[in-house]
Amino acid sequence: MTQRTLQSRPWVEIFARVGFVAKGVLYATIGMLAGCAGLGLGGETTDTRGAMSRLLALPFGRAVLSAVAVGLLGYAVWRCVEGIADPERRGNDARAMAVRSSFVASGVVHLWLAFAAIQATLGHPSASGGTQSRQATATAFRFPRGEWAVLVAALGVGGFGAYQVYKAFATTLHRHVDTREVTNEAGGWLIVVSRIGIAARGVVFMAIGLLLFHAAREHDPKRAGGIADALNEVARLGQWPFVATAVGLIAYGVYQLLSARYRRILAS
Repeated sequence: MTQRTLQSRPWVEIFARVGFVAKGVLYATIGMLAGCAGLGLGGETTDTRGAMSRLLALPFGRAVLSAVAVGLLGYAVWRCVEGIADPERRGNDARAMAVRSSFVASGVVHLWLAFAAIQATLGHPSASGGTQSRQATATAFRFPRGEWAVLVAALGVGGFGAYQVYKAFATTLHRHVDTREVTNEAGGWLIVVSRIGIAARGVVFMAIGLLLFHAAREHDPKRAGGIADALNEVARLGQWPFVATAVGLIAYGVYQLLSARYRRILAS
């Protein structure tokens, strides 16, 4: 199948690009709230659901959050198309299937976030990510050797975070982003900001993995947590590491906007 055919479904591309914008808005909101908290200017440590609540409180907030929900739904559809239709022709070997499965898993997660955004728009906000993480951990502990399942999850989440930090400093920002085009149109600063954002998100996921590790080791689901809890964990390192991470999450929001504009989207 030719490259032109792979790019012949514009609706999938539109879904993906709108989804990147929605993710950018959420992460930038989380980062701004945390940054304000770190600088003593109000704000708070929160997660995607907390960011949704803040957006809802804005003028025309219901319309803004509805747009975010549509974007998240679009992103979920695109990720599932990536994993199931395999437009990049990764194949069916073990490694390819692992990558494709991760795309579908990402789609399911963002579908759930879209549902949470719709609920919030209708006045029925869902529990925070931290609360859901603790509930899932408690459920795992009810099974024999459940702490091992939590430990595996901790290693998986922490490993993903470490990979994100590595990816931030890799030679190529992303194989589907033409850095020359970005530099020519927007300037090299956007690439630098994107790298900072990817690294900051990686740090947050590493902190989530650390919380899960402590939960598994102590057999205490209360030790588990989500993005807000991870930011609180980073805050224990001091004000400026916390503020730097918060600024990094804003930068990750910028990276999502870069992806919305410049990423090559394939769809079979």
